[in-house]
Amino acid sequence: SDGSIRLHQMTSEYPLVQWNDSTNGQPVIALQWALTRPAVFFVLDASSNIYIWDLLENDLLPVAKQTIPENVETMALLGEPEKPNGLLGIALAKETGEIDIQYVKKKWALP
Repeated sequence: SDGSIRLHQMTSEYPLVQWNDSTNGQPVIALQWALTRPAVFFVLDASSNIYIWDLLENDLLPVAKQTIPENVETMALLGEPEKPNGLLGIALAKETGEIDIQYVKKKWALP
């Protein structure tokens, strides 16, 4: 609820790393790891901002941020991890009931 993100190891209750105020204090609505690239995850905050984290490129800050003009309720990632084509999409469920699918740049999707 405070915008912090924690990365845990399954064998410990304490986080390996914690990023405080990662969404400028906005609550995190959804977080999901990329299906095709293990070091990348996506965060949706309550202000409809999507943050892309690539831990191999920068483990302190997100590498990209995209603001969606309409209110987004949740997101889900789409992709086929067993195929090396690097196709990765984000399905956005908007407050209006619409579903918007956007594709991610190859640099954040390729295995």
